[in-house]
Amino acid sequence: MTAFDLEKLLSGNRRALAKAITLVESKLPAHREQAQDILEQVLPHSGNSMRVGITGVPGVGKSTFIEAFGLYLIEQGKRVAVLAVDPSSPIAGGSILGDKTRMEHLSRAEGAYIRPSPSEGALGGVAQKTRETMLLCEAAGYDVILVETVGVGQSEYQVAGMVDFFMVLMLPGGGDELQGIKKGIMELADALVINKADGDSERLAMLTRQQYTSAMNLLRHTSFWTPRVMTCSALKNLHIDAVWGMLVDYYLQAQDNGWFTEKRAKQNRDWMHQLVQEMLLLKLRGNPEVRRMLPELEQGVASAQITAYAAAKQIIDAL
Repeated sequence: MTAFDLEKLLSGNRRALAKAITLVESKLPAHREQAQDILEQVLPHSGNSMRVGITGVPGVGKSTFIEAFGLYLIEQGKRVAVLAVDPSSPIAGGSILGDKTRMEHLSRAEGAYIRPSPSEGALGGVAQKTRETMLLCEAAGYDVILVETVGVGQSEYQVAGMVDFFMVLMLPGGGDELQGIKKGIMELADALVINKADGDSERLAMLTRQQYTSAMNLLRHTSFWTPRVMTCSALKNLHIDAVWGMLVDYYLQAQDNGWFTEKRAKQNRDWMHQLVQEMLLLKLRGNPEVRRMLPELEQGVASAQITAYAAAKQIIDAL
């Protein structure tokens, strides 16, 4: 990417942004080097957005909510980037990448940018490159970055580790569903938002809200923020403004007490450690001596002729 293209990226040119993200997602070493060069240059222009992770059980209406929420934010003069991560097929290895068709109105909006990325089996359904893509979107002038993640599970820790605010969408009808949520997710959530609170489901949603509020109060939360439980209807466009109001409230409080800066600094350190581990693993796999030893050691461990620890030590010693 030329310096001219970089200027285009900084001015918010979608094509330049798309090309930069493609380089970041590429597995080719030459592209990775190019991508890192771009990231170094955009770093001073990044970090100015609000990063929001959105997850929820299947069928909760994540795409409908994100579209309604994104369109509302654009009305407020914001520029919104949606990083929607599709699950890669473990069999074919491909992804559906149909997010633009699921968010038809938002994808046509001038102030929005939707980028579906295959998760490639990455933990938590978040593509490994999502963090770097966020930096590029921020440099291109997007104020709010929404990261839509795959499903709900313990691995959502990785999502929470890269955003400022972590929102879990729920369906009306507590009880059984409350049992189904992992305690870890409840502890990560900065807010539970009960979607589809309209028509016949409105009363049920209010009851669910009370149940979740009681459950959240039992958990110990370490930060300054007490997680909130809200209701909305993305389909009918109800209380979307209240959800944004809550996010702004969180953002202002987090900035006032220094939590915001502290949290991002910790996330950056954690990211570095994660990359060190990934690079070590790549170095290990690429080592000719290790590749030569590995089949024999695997066979020895499988047939209980050598302990797993002893085999692992031999591999590390070979490095």
